[in-house]
Amino acid sequence: MNGSNRNISPHLTQTPTHLKFLKISLLFLFSFAFYLSPCAAQTKIGLLKYSGGGDWYANPTSLPNLIKFCNETLHTDISPEPTVVEPGSRDLFSLPFVHMTGHGNVVFSEPEAENLRKYLLAGGFLHIDDNYGIDPFIRREMKKVFPEIEFTELPSSFAFYLSPFAFPTGLPKIHEHDNKPPQGFGLFWEGRLICFYTYESDLGDGWEDPQVHGDSPETRLKALRMGGNMLTYVFTGK
Repeated sequence: MNGSNRNISPHLTQTPTHLKFLKISLLFLFSFAFYLSPCAAQTKIGLLKYSGGGDWYANPTSLPNLIKFCNETLHTDISPEPTVVEPGSRDLFSLPFVHMTGHGNVVFSEPEAENLRKYLLAGGFLHIDDNYGIDPFIRREMKKVFPEIEFTELPSSFAFYLSPFAFPTGLPKIHEHDNKPPQGFGLFWEGRLICFYTYESDLGDGWEDPQVHGDSPETRLKALRMGGNMLTYVFTGK
């Protein structure tokens, strides 16, 4: 694929004044928290606990391992354990990055969809990782959150495929599902990537403890590096 993210992130609509103010405030908060001195509170990232019967709790060691990798390799200062948060909770707004995964059904109520929308418009970021089987459900439910925009596949030239670790062909393949190539899809709002959906890649499995899936060190390192690129993009915008 060729092209830049400018070609796939059209200006959609004007954000209301109160949301613009909230977005500026949250972006400042997230940036400030990321660069806090060691004596201050650590930045926290979230794990989304959703309804519908899907296993939101799958891959319990994945986020702690990704956090450890980023803290040791990229010198971030992220709290070792993720914060479990529901899509309708106000606590969502204290988290610059939220991860969600699973194999099955996902359901967002109307208030949850509205809250998740406000969070993403205000500067938050959602990573959805298909652990095999979540695809039809997450596409349906994200339409509740953003009925006016579509998931668009990101080109291999997109920022977080390039730095700090290079993935010149785009999203790495970690686990085989249906013999399909890995794809990374994004939702953009006013030129900003607000949601990244990884499909047929299974990054979360690659972040897990090595004995869980028996992945090679090389495969796990690819997954962790891709996760590190993603968090770098979320916190720095590049």
